[in-house]
Amino acid sequence: MEVTQVLLNAQSIDGTVRKNAEESLKQFQEKNLPGFLLSLSGELANEEKPVETRKLAGLVLKNALDAKEQHRKLELVQRWLSLDGNAKNQIKACLLKTLSSPVSDARSTASQVIAKVAGIELPQKQWPELIGSLLSNVHQLQAHTKQATLETLGYLCEEVSPDVIDQDQVNKILTAVVQGMSASEGNTDVRLAATIALYNALGFAQANFSNDMERDYIMRVVCEATLSPEVRIRQAAFECLVSISSTYYEKLAPYIQDIFNITAKAVREDEEPVALQAIEFWSSICDEEIDILEEYEGDFTGDSDIPCFYFIKQALPVLVPMLLETLLKQEEDQDQDEGAWNIAMAGGTCLGLVAHTVGDDIVPPVVPFIEENITKLDWRQREAATYAFGSILEGPSPEKLIPLVNVALTFMLSALTKDPNSHVKDTTAWTLGRIFEFLHGSAVDSPIITQANCQQIVTVLLQSMKDTPNVAEKACGALYFLAQGYEEVGPSSPLTPFFQEIVQSLLTVTHREDAGESRLRTAAYETLNEMVRCSTDETAPLVLQLVPVIMMELHNTLEGQKLSSDEREKQSELQGLLCGCLQVIIQKLGSSEPTKYVFMQYADQIMGLFLRVFACRSATVHEEAMLAIGALAYATGPDFAKYMPEFYRYLEMGLQNFEEYQVCAVTVGVVGDISRALEEKIVPYCDGIMTQLLKNLSSNQLHRSVKPPIFSCFGDIALAVGEYFEKYLMWAMSALQRAAELSTHAAGDDELTEYTNCLRNGILEAYSGIFQGFKNSPKTQLLIPYTPHILQFLDGIYMEKDM
Repeated sequence: MEVTQVLLNAQSIDGTVRKNAEESLKQFQEKNLPGFLLSLSGELANEEKPVETRKLAGLVLKNALDAKEQHRKLELVQRWLSLDGNAKNQIKACLLKTLSSPVSDARSTASQVIAKVAGIELPQKQWPELIGSLLSNVHQLQAHTKQATLETLGYLCEEVSPDVIDQDQVNKILTAVVQGMSASEGNTDVRLAATIALYNALGFAQANFSNDMERDYIMRVVCEATLSPEVRIRQAAFECLVSISSTYYEKLAPYIQDIFNITAKAVREDEEPVALQAIEFWSSICDEEIDILEEYEGDFTGDSDIPCFYFIKQALPVLVPMLLETLLKQEEDQDQDEGAWNIAMAGGTCLGLVAHTVGDDIVPPVVPFIEENITKLDWRQREAATYAFGSILEGPSPEKLIPLVNVALTFMLSALTKDPNSHVKDTTAWTLGRIFEFLHGSAVDSPIITQANCQQIVTVLLQSMKDTPNVAEKACGALYFLAQGYEEVGPSSPLTPFFQEIVQSLLTVTHREDAGESRLRTAAYETLNEMVRCSTDETAPLVLQLVPVIMMELHNTLEGQKLSSDEREKQSELQGLLCGCLQVIIQKLGSSEPTKYVFMQYADQIMGLFLRVFACRSATVHEEAMLAIGALAYATGPDFAKYMPEFYRYLEMGLQNFEEYQVCAVTVGVVGDISRALEEKIVPYCDGIMTQLLKNLSSNQLHRSVKPPIFSCFGDIALAVGEYFEKYLMWAMSALQRAAELSTHAAGDDELTEYTNCLRNGILEAYSGIFQGFKNSPKTQLLIPYTPHILQFLDGIYMEKDM
């Protein structure tokens, strides 16, 4: 097969030519895998071939070694390992040869493929000579070979875990990388590749960072690189510092003063990408100190692995002025662009983290800046002052903040409607939202919202909801937290007199022509949901009036007009929001008998709408509609049985939806809701449900996060059907046993620990549901054979209680 031409065709603008080429590659791969991979590596290494086919050959080769889905990745790894050794050696030789190609795209692609092969082979103790041959490349005279090799070492450190490479080789890799970074390296590309490689290799440097001399040397070279004349090197060096700050926080004390000087200079004078990383360094230090202080709550009696060095507290007098300066560097259009990120935003975010880290100590250095700038003529100064105030509201005590808020509130409400500048209004609405989020609610002793100012607050926010989309969205957010603060207020809420008007205004916002901008429509529905969720019995009749309104809205989205795919996506998003809104309304009205009784008149129609939503076939809608049906099942109880014949097939489709695993997880939860609602009336559907759940457990294509809820679901079903569960007992118990064994042998990172705990929780919920289901039944003895395993599982958990 003439692979060059096929690879060229695979990039053709003509769809048919492209499709045929992709088909040819697929067939070649299926018929003769070693030949396929060899010809790709040969193409990549061949200097006479066009650069675009070499690059594509490398990418196809890389995709033959790795995949996003875990189960597919494992298949590809096994496939590579079982290839003929001779073929593998030829492929690897071609890859290494390509590192010295004069064509940079070919070198860079080869670097990535070598790292993927290394990720498969090094843990299997194969390709032992790889690192040695890469290191000998670093001493080549050709700068481009050196650059490609350092890039490869960086990718390699990303692919393999530190315990795969022995310390002697780690030392040599770090030496090569740090030498490549040093100022004496004349070639910019080499120095940049080395700096990026160090970033990837920092996780391997534990032993080196524990040695004072080696650590000093690494830190010196990194700090020197932050002063390089080349902006990309400076940025990469600061990225290294950010990573060091979280990986080696406890080793930073000797360098912190120098780092402050370097970062302060970069924040004030350097280009934005560099300045952003310099600010990120201090945000990262805040994250570390917040974690340490939260974990040990200030009690360092030898429990703590890492002591807190209070770097932020010590740096406050110089750090805060530097961050406040950044707030004045806003961009004209940052509020309209959702993904915007600039120096002012980074500075404000860091200031917020500093407040969280040091608490009350942040207030004295920030207040003068606010007072000085809040009334200035230049919008930048007013906005910066408001942003500074909003940023320090989480961290300090209410006692420290409430006096300030009481002074500022009237001023801010006035600014929200009267300030001529949209940026200032946007930040003011955001700040009001933060005030209501952190300083309003049953936990705060002295209320900032009183009968005297509640009317004014509501009036201003409702007026603000008519402003530009970005301001209106923040006003919805402020109203959301205002409602949330009254959640536990008792029988009567201060918002009751305004309930009707607020709901009406929110519905009006959802119909705005521009509600698609700045997440405005979503924010309005989220706020409407929160108003309903936190409402009291007094407004229940108004919530009931909302039911037919939202039903009508949902009905309108289902009327059959032909839509473009873009419109269909928007419509499906709206259906999701409306189903979410109905879910909250159903939960609210279903929670007390009198309102539940009145609400039931709508149940049939609502269920009919949900079934029509399912017929639209869109994943996001499915999820929201599923959750709403779960709420409806809970509210209707055993009567839900009448919807099952029609609903069951959608339930089954949800359980089979491995691709969109969140939908599958939600459906599993809804099976639990329905079991609790229907009790023994779920029996006719149990065979189908249990078969599918057991299938899901044994599949390695389903995302693992769905598996713990499946076990909980076993418990719900067993509790609902009692001794009828005997039919599934053997299968369910053996699945539980396997999972229990897995969960006791799981040692690993935080993510795995968290997953293991979820799994154990699910298993315990399953066992307790099964026990209770069989409790008053003569068939209890069926459980006896399983007790040794269950006790062993409990014992295992108990033994690990201190872990």
